[in-house]
Amino acid sequence: MRFIGATTHNPYFYVNSPLVSRSQIFQLEPVATNDLVPLLERALNDQERGFGKMKIEAHSHALRHLAEKADGDARKALTALELAVLTTPPENGTIIIDLAIAEESIQKKAVLYDSDGDQHYDTISAFIKSIRGSDPDAALYWLSKMLHAGEDPRFIARRLVISASEDIGLADSSALQLAISAQQALEFVGMPEGRIPLAHATVHLATAPKSNSAYKALGAAQADIEKGMTLKVPEHLRTRFRKQLAEESGADKAAMQYLYSHDYEGNFTPQAYLPEGRTYYEPTINGMEKRIKDRLDFWRSQFEEK
Repeated sequence: MRFIGATTHNPYFYVNSPLVSRSQIFQLEPVATNDLVPLLERALNDQERGFGKMKIEAHSHALRHLAEKADGDARKALTALELAVLTTPPENGTIIIDLAIAEESIQKKAVLYDSDGDQHYDTISAFIKSIRGSDPDAALYWLSKMLHAGEDPRFIARRLVISASEDIGLADSSALQLAISAQQALEFVGMPEGRIPLAHATVHLATAPKSNSAYKALGAAQADIEKGMTLKVPEHLRTRFRKQLAEESGADKAAMQYLYSHDYEGNFTPQAYLPEGRTYYEPTINGMEKRIKDRLDFWRSQFEEK
């Protein structure tokens, strides 16, 4: 017994695992435009399953338009061709399908997109990676595709906010402010005008200098904690009540002395804030982060001299 099924969802996620393991999975890719045009021509000439018994003259650029707007879907292309044939009155006994007829038959292209499946995740992935890769043109294309397909613009705005910190970070801290502003503007003006601040933020993020140093530093610190390396808060950083208890127990007062940074020149004095030396944040020299690197290099050098 053979069971054949088709789905627009990813079977590895949506089909029962035991069934998948006993099945042969075939992934069907979109049909190329150059392959769809001959398919339409065969449909016009086939006398048994097509329109071969009818007198039809189809312009080449009309068939090309149907093939391009079908978005790789042969069924959509054939349906549009059938609509063109059946709704076009003949002229002197001949049905003429020109570009105008083809445009009317297929009308607005329905973009291949599933709001909860592979297309949804693949497209937002391409969008964010285009921003990370500093390609505003690609980022705008994927943004346009999502908006055209009816993606929730709030979802796009959330991803822009994340990217502003993850990928641009301290190289241009205004990117996060702009992403938040775009999200708020979207909520304020709604769609379709809300697409404009989304495009504004997209181009800004894609063309901004990039740094993931803060994101990497957080990951390194979290990795230490997950390994069980939980450090005690140094005595001089503890609350007044905790220090009072330590003093009563005879602890070293010098070790408990907290140095108030604002009492020192440049609002800085070398002082340990971790019980053992650790470095998580490594600034880049990209954009505004170079200024941060210069300051941090100076402060860290003070610890070495002390």
